[in-house]
Amino acid sequence: MIAGHATASGTARFRARFPDLSAAGHLRAPSHVLDVADLWLSSVGLGTYLGEPDAATDTHYAEAVMEAVCSGVNVLDSAINYRFQRSERSIGWAIAKLMESGIARDEMFLCTKAGYLTYDASVPADPRAYFMTEYIDTGIVPQRELVGGMHCIAPSYLADQIQRSRRNLGIETIDLFYLHNPEQQLSEVSREVFYGRVHAAFRVLETAAEEGKIRIYGTATWNGYRQDPSSREYLDLARIESIAQEVGGQRHHFRAIQLPFNLGLPEAFTLHNQQTGAAPVSTLQLAEELGIAVVTSATLMQGRLAARLPSFVRERMHCDSDAEAAIQFARSAPGVTTALIGMSRKEHVQSNLKVASKPLAGKDEWDSLFSRG
Repeated sequence: MIAGHATASGTARFRARFPDLSAAGHLRAPSHVLDVADLWLSSVGLGTYLGEPDAATDTHYAEAVMEAVCSGVNVLDSAINYRFQRSERSIGWAIAKLMESGIARDEMFLCTKAGYLTYDASVPADPRAYFMTEYIDTGIVPQRELVGGMHCIAPSYLADQIQRSRRNLGIETIDLFYLHNPEQQLSEVSREVFYGRVHAAFRVLETAAEEGKIRIYGTATWNGYRQDPSSREYLDLARIESIAQEVGGQRHHFRAIQLPFNLGLPEAFTLHNQQTGAAPVSTLQLAEELGIAVVTSATLMQGRLAARLPSFVRERMHCDSDAEAAIQFARSAPGVTTALIGMSRKEHVQSNLKVASKPLAGKDEWDSLFSRG
């Protein structure tokens, strides 16, 4: 497997390859985040969620990854269950090819997730028998900790998934490893039990960081950080960060969260649902205060924001198309490190990266989207 991980010198070297994009603010360092502060990361990252689990899509994703990295994107995101492990493998194939062309491992920031049981490349003839043989009978997944028949964050399962993801990606060290939608657990267990499971999960992730299998870890969510505190799926970021402190001390490795954020799902900025001190604050604000990087997903809401936006959004973002305006909005948000876009073809990369050469939207311009004027 390929040794190394993203480094300050490596990502600075990557940044130097794209002086025009760097001048526009596309490659920036999240200075408030411990262990990531010196890394230069792209404002747009490549996601690999959608697509058929077939060889043609594997090839298209690999080509898209290579196109993205050669065009100034160094944040690549996946999950072991995306396309039944095939998305991770497509990234791994592309990384090997990129290194042959002169791009070094330490220039790229590679992220993946675990939480959902997945098949291996295709749906087996007997899915239930596969999961029983592969995960339950082996003890990898304690059946009492399996939620909905498909979600688990038990230590033994996470340790197994880290190993599989490292093999799929072909790398010794994963830069950022997420618990995938941990709020799924709250559909069946109490909040007290849930926090106990998070504590156990963080212990194994701290160990993985100490062993060099991952660099940092986080939580990649859909609903958790966008909910009112009264919601069953609500995640209390301050509480979760305090668990990381209990497990790893002040130098813990819980340093990132991922959540949807776009013009249609703006709650990370608009909803003051996180408590710290006397008054509630938004998830974006609290993450910055805690030294946690924010990576956003669903930038184009699976294409639904690529058309029919109000004209004033394009005008205030200084963009010619709705898709560009939506990307500009997400990557320019205060506290956002990288906005992910699913891009399964190199043509998608070429189209979506046009906005990377534009200066980021100014604070007044961005804030004006939420004003009445």
